Amino acid sequence: MSEIKVPLSVPTSKRSEYKSNYKLATANTGNLFLIAGDQKVEHLNNDFFGRGISLDDASPEHLFKIASGTKGGLLATQLGLISRYGADYPKVPYLVKLNGKTNLGLNDEKDSSKCWWKVEEIANFKKQSKLNIVGIGYTLYLGGKFEAQMLSRVARAINAAHEYGMIAVLWVYPRGKNVKEDDIHTIAGGAGVAACLDADFAKVKYPYGSKNNKLIAEKFKEVIAAAGRTKIVCMGGDKRTSKEILNTTKEQLNISGTNGLAVGRNLHQRPLEEAIKLAGELSAIIHNSKPKKKSAFLGLF
Repeated sequence: MSEIKVPLSVPTSKRSEYKSNYKLATANTGNLFLIAGDQKVEHLNNDFFGRGISLDDASPEHLFKIASGTKGGLLATQLGLISRYGADYPKVPYLVKLNGKTNLGLNDEKDSSKCWWKVEEIANFKKQSKLNIVGIGYTLYLGGKFEAQMLSRVARAINAAHEYGMIAVLWVYPRGKNVKEDDIHTIAGGAGVAACLDADFAKVKYPYGSKNNKLIAEKFKEVIAAAGRTKIVCMGGDKRTSKEILNTTKEQLNISGTNGLAVGRNLHQRPLEEAIKLAGELSAIIHNSKPKKKSAFLGLF
């Protein structure tokens, strides 16, 4: 891995801890393989029980079993689940998701800007549990009526995480009336906001399903450029075949210049053995990929 550029928001006394957390989160490669388990709240049980979903997924422990069986995977979920299952899976690196909302009722009426826990409480939990808590995660919706509150709260949370030597990962989703969520130019704008907030990584949407995947991967370079030194990981998207997931991940890394993947239902809805196999293949692609130098992109828009 190339030299870690430690943000100036990390105190001198915490630089070593920040580097250790960064290396653990990225399997010492600089690339992030995020196993997303936060949708236990976001999608309630829709993603975990039903037709086409393995019965293994009915229990929250399935997430921990997948992460435990995957070299280099970082499990992102709420503190409550980590508190309940972490003792049985002490070697797994964890990212604590700070905010969220359910899918009940009207989404535009919900203020999910507030953090469920203070960063100080996460740091205290890490100390007492001795688990591998490497950082925090936060979902930021740009374009909604609660945008100002979210920006203010996540700015403070990221700064606090850095003060404790932890990394910060943002889920950045432009949302709202007349907002084109899958538009690469809009996604790039969100990536730029993540950089302004001092995020270490930003998880963003990726326009899957194109007839010309390589062209989309080329256009996606705009997002990488906009993010600057904040690294971009793509969300896994809707249910796809293993072959499709592996192929697009390679294109994202090798053409776009992303730094990883965040995958949820495409992983945990599978039986444990199958999920661990796919996770191992993704980890090998993500962590063996050589970092690309950020270069200018041609006029593809």
